[in-house]
Amino acid sequence: MLIPVLLSGGCGTRLWPLSRQDRPKQFLPLLGQESLFQITANRFQAETKPLIICNQEHRFIVAEQLREIEQSSSGIILEPEGRNTTAAITVACLHAMTIDADPLILSLPTDHLLEDANQFQQSIEQGIAYAQKGHFVLFGVPPTHPHTGFGYVKIKGKKPPAAVQDFKEKPSKKTAEQYLKQGNYFWNSGIFLFKASVMLSALEKLAPDILACCKNAFKNAYSDLDFIRLDHVFSQCRNVPIDTEIMEHSSNLTLVPMRSGWDDLGSWQSLWEAQKKDQQDNVIKGDIVALKTTGCYLHSEHKLVTTLGVSDLVVVDTPDSLLIASRSECEGMKIITEQLRKTNREEMKHHRQVYRPWGSYDNIDRGARFQVKHIIVNPGGKLSVQMHHHRTEHWVIVSGTAKVMRGEETFYLSENQSTFIPVCMVHSLENPGKIPLELIEVQSGSYLEEDDIIRLKDQYGRCKKTNPML
Repeated sequence: MLIPVLLSGGCGTRLWPLSRQDRPKQFLPLLGQESLFQITANRFQAETKPLIICNQEHRFIVAEQLREIEQSSSGIILEPEGRNTTAAITVACLHAMTIDADPLILSLPTDHLLEDANQFQQSIEQGIAYAQKGHFVLFGVPPTHPHTGFGYVKIKGKKPPAAVQDFKEKPSKKTAEQYLKQGNYFWNSGIFLFKASVMLSALEKLAPDILACCKNAFKNAYSDLDFIRLDHVFSQCRNVPIDTEIMEHSSNLTLVPMRSGWDDLGSWQSLWEAQKKDQQDNVIKGDIVALKTTGCYLHSEHKLVTTLGVSDLVVVDTPDSLLIASRSECEGMKIITEQLRKTNREEMKHHRQVYRPWGSYDNIDRGARFQVKHIIVNPGGKLSVQMHHHRTEHWVIVSGTAKVMRGEETFYLSENQSTFIPVCMVHSLENPGKIPLELIEVQSGSYLEEDDIIRLKDQYGRCKKTNPML
């Protein structure tokens, strides 16, 4: 039995301001209508149900995106805190062995590009024979140019499949050029195939502390709606990648070539390279007027953006942030994101539009004692029964039908109707209709943060959590 394990816990900060903590790049439609996560999940037949590992903050995004593509799963395991791929793959193996005695595990990131699905499938089928013999199989990408942003894997001999001889970190351009000339170096895709029992044996030998921690976290896990919540002891695991912790110290590692048009989409440069361009070599997303502009990545979500007489730039405009950078400097985005993190900028963590299990809201405006939101509630969606100690709320219905509970009252509102929620009034909002419910909410008061939400009842199981942002 083969169980794909979709690793969905990354942050993708090099693609800021689109990729952020609350909605990282794997959940964004960067290459079309579907997100990278959905594209990855869609690579497998309906009978091959993937196992998802993600951060608990992203659980409703994962569930909703699976629902949109009508893909079921073998489980959605929630990490209380991201602890890198060694810990994630360990709990995946533990869970997988409750499904089958000793399944094959195909672990892969959900934020990479794989252009040729057939070639990808052929590589997997080639790797299965080695994995069944107890090998760790790494899928290596034949390099096409001396890329300095990827890790490299050296094989014994010249022709794969072959045993892995060495791992090399991101090299200088001169070193990468030497790798290409030698002909036995491949890009490390980060995709691995192995038996669950082989991985657990390797962990017992090479990382017994992580294995013990994950066993405790999995033993004390509990089900929450469609999710499997790991115990918080999981957060005590060492934060290390599977490559350096296990693979680099294993002698039973075989590289199988993967010629499927792979890229990790780890920078604006790689995203520009991966997409169709106009006659001036520009990638254009949104309302853009580009004159005398060449070789640029131009992205606008809500407003007209114009350029004149520029070349080789990245311009990304979101409702609350604007990035202007040289394409040649995009590998250095870490400088910007580290600065934003040090100064605790909200723009590093959250988009202006925030997604919830019932829908989403957009923070339109905010002042010292007021905040205005555009709220969308999906059909059947319901906000928790809640109250606030420090703010009042005015709701004005824009479209759809709202079922409102306010204190002892329950009533319906339709387009252009409104209601008022006083401080400390218990209330809830529901969409009983067949179309999205849209409303404008005006908050006023001395404190307007989300932690002034006191949940009393919630159909999404959020009352048990201390963090109201979840």
